Amino acid sequence: MTLFISREPQLAENIVMVGGLDGCGKTLLSPIISALDRVELSTYSYEIEHYCALHSLNELSLNTASALIRMQTDYKLYNGMMSREVNFRPSDLSSVFKYHNPDQYFERLFQPGDAAIPEVISQSQPILNLTIHNVLYISDPIWKGLGDRCVYIEVVRHPLYMIRQQALNMTNLVNDARDFIIYYEYKDKKYPYWTQGWEDDFEASSGIERSVHYINQMTQRTELAKEILRKKYQANILTIPFEAFALDPEPWMAKVAAALKTEITDDTRNVMFAQKVPRKKIAQGIDLEIYRRCGWVPPKDGTTEREELMIRRKDVVMESREEIVSLIDQLSESYEKKYWSPDS
Repeated sequence: MTLFISREPQLAENIVMVGGLDGCGKTLLSPIISALDRVELSTYSYEIEHYCALHSLNELSLNTASALIRMQTDYKLYNGMMSREVNFRPSDLSSVFKYHNPDQYFERLFQPGDAAIPEVISQSQPILNLTIHNVLYISDPIWKGLGDRCVYIEVVRHPLYMIRQQALNMTNLVNDARDFIIYYEYKDKKYPYWTQGWEDDFEASSGIERSVHYINQMTQRTELAKEILRKKYQANILTIPFEAFALDPEPWMAKVAAALKTEITDDTRNVMFAQKVPRKKIAQGIDLEIYRRCGWVPPKDGTTEREELMIRRKDVVMESREEIVSLIDQLSESYEKKYWSPDS
């Protein structure tokens, strides 16, 4: 007998997920969204990523994966409302100390919890805020489980602005004990779930070449998936180009606030200022050690936006075969036509 896994009733009525490829700018947008009215501190949920990955590998049914996601979102909100499993490590980007109102989470430590929490949630209508790594292309379980309770904000970015961090990840994280993602076996070797279907290209490539293949594969699959998800589930997916947001955030903030049925506040403006948004140049980020560790360098004085991109293109040219350089050029041209051109 096949059992139908269920999760009813529910606590998390309002959920926002901020997702995208490595280096796309999630950590810039997430704290800004956290500063909208009623939005909780951003947290990571590797569990949801695992459920989606396992379903994509046919190791978890759609029904079970979606029920687990419903349970996980309720559990995250339930614990967060009484400051359980909240990140108090000061240096982390996801720390309470990076939230616009850290006192809120300290106060919750001493307020009534457990049985009191469902009523607190009902009265305050908090918006659960999750940062998700690249799973939109395999996100059927999210939409099956959450439906219109979820708004997915996809952050996209010029491929050349993501290539350094991704190359570092390919070299330092893949098959490392700190890489907490799903792996599977293929031809007696272990591969990350996102290599399914292009394992041979992955195996034959250097770190930076793998990053170009990764961007290509994920971009194609995600674009196709978005069309299907919107038709099948009426999925509420908002795509935000990092460059357009960083240079002129107001139209995008209005769209986000409307999608979440919330409001932009003075706290939102303060966090935007702290994140250097708006900025005059894309590469003018915040000079933090973690960003430098991920490949960020400050822009050179006097360079144009195009020249900054060409600096990063040289990294690919120096370490890649000709066909890979051609592929990153195609990806760059496609992105510039669709989302943002440095020459405009």
